[in-house]
Amino acid sequence: MLKQRRLMADQVATSLFEAEAAIDAALGKAAALAGVMPSLRADAGISALIGQGAVEWTSKSILALTEARRAIVETHKELSIAQKQVGLGAVMYGDGMEKSMRGDEQPTLRTVEDKARAA
Repeated sequence: MLKQRRLMADQVATSLFEAEAAIDAALGKAAALAGVMPSLRADAGISALIGQGAVEWTSKSILALTEARRAIVETHKELSIAQKQVGLGAVMYGDGMEKSMRGDEQPTLRTVEDKARAA
C-alpha cells in the first residue's frame, strides 16, 4: 500500500513540477514580449499610438500568468499537506532538482534521512 501511494505521489509531483515550469516559462516569454515591443517601436521611429492595444493585452496576459503562478504555488502547498496526510511526510520532492543536458528539470526524490546524510 505504501509503495502504491509513493508511486502515485511521484506521478503527482512530476506533473506539478512540469506545470510550475510551464507557467514560469510562459511568464518569462510574455515579459520578454512586453519588453521588446516598445523598444522595437521606438527603434523604428513609429508612433507610440501604434501597437498600444498589443502592449496592453500583453500586460494583461502577464497579470493572468502571475495569478496562475500564485494558484500553482498554492496547489503545491496543499499537496505538501496531502503528502503528510497519506503518510509520505518523510519523502522530499523537489529538493535537489537536477538539470539534464537538455536543460529540463527532473525531480529528485529523497527521504529526510538522505537529506541529513548529504548535509
